[in-house]
Amino acid sequence: MSTIALTIGDPNGIGPEIAIKAALQAARENGPPIVLVGDEFVLRSCAERYAGDFALQPFDGSAPRHGVLQFRAVNSLPRASFKPGTPVADGGRATVDYLAAAIRLVNEGHASAIVACPHSETNVNAAGIPFSGYPGLLARLTGTPEDHVFLMLVGGGLRIVHVTLHERIHAALARITPELVERAARTADAVLRQLHVSRPRIGLFGINPHAGENGLFGDDDDRITGPAAKRLQAAGLNVEGPVGADLMVGRRDFDAFVAMYHDQGHIPVKLIAGRNSAAMSIGSGVLFASVGHGSAFDIAGKGVAEPDAVLRSLKLLSGATELADAKEDIKFS
Repeated sequence: MSTIALTIGDPNGIGPEIAIKAALQAARENGPPIVLVGDEFVLRSCAERYAGDFALQPFDGSAPRHGVLQFRAVNSLPRASFKPGTPVADGGRATVDYLAAAIRLVNEGHASAIVACPHSETNVNAAGIPFSGYPGLLARLTGTPEDHVFLMLVGGGLRIVHVTLHERIHAALARITPELVERAARTADAVLRQLHVSRPRIGLFGINPHAGENGLFGDDDDRITGPAAKRLQAAGLNVEGPVGADLMVGRRDFDAFVAMYHDQGHIPVKLIAGRNSAAMSIGSGVLFASVGHGSAFDIAGKGVAEPDAVLRSLKLLSGATELADAKEDIKFS
């Protein structure tokens, strides 16, 4: 299996703990090789508590060894700012630096994909870095236009790509065009093929209730999602829609759906999978997923955080075509 770079997210949240726990389980169960990415002193502090008899060693490009967890050190967080459970701007800056280092691992050929532990949008913005989620950040760090990178939320048997994401709903709806919908669907089709879905079937949600019902509830779908669907179909993609989101999401004969805005896609996945969802950023050229939950500062440093969402993301990017059911234990062996 190819190596996955695992960043620890906000170092004062639960990210370092669940990263160590997930890497440990993957190593014990013959999962994908992992390179942890974060400040060395943070990683060592957590490894002392959670890594058991495994040693923590710098990554030198060699194959993983039994009883060893490898890491790429990033000198970002001031030691005085390492305060598990306390949100600080330095933690937000470190989160970004860890992702940049993981991208370098991919560019150097040492990793094939990245999994990121939870971030804090508040802390990243407090560090003076504009940030509304990993897709936009990944776009900037890879030099990709931001409207070419999309979020695909995965969990509970669903994969839902979002045409728009963290923005005022009025602005999101004004920004949706046939070209943007088409690009989101094409990006979904491409990444599903990477995940070994040979001929992806994709469903387009309508913008309005009932996809406008022939203009009764607005003409947005006649002007936007309908033309996008026709162009995609003419290009040979297996796309159906637009159909009202409430009706279409209940069908299980699709490999992915395309939602028009944040809540339209998030609510179904979060309702079924909860914290066990994975959030893939697709379209940057880097295979990337983050967990579908936050940094949980209230329990950081207490040793009670569970790594399930990280393990699901690792399993997804290591080649699984389906994300396991939210209630199923994740095992690699």
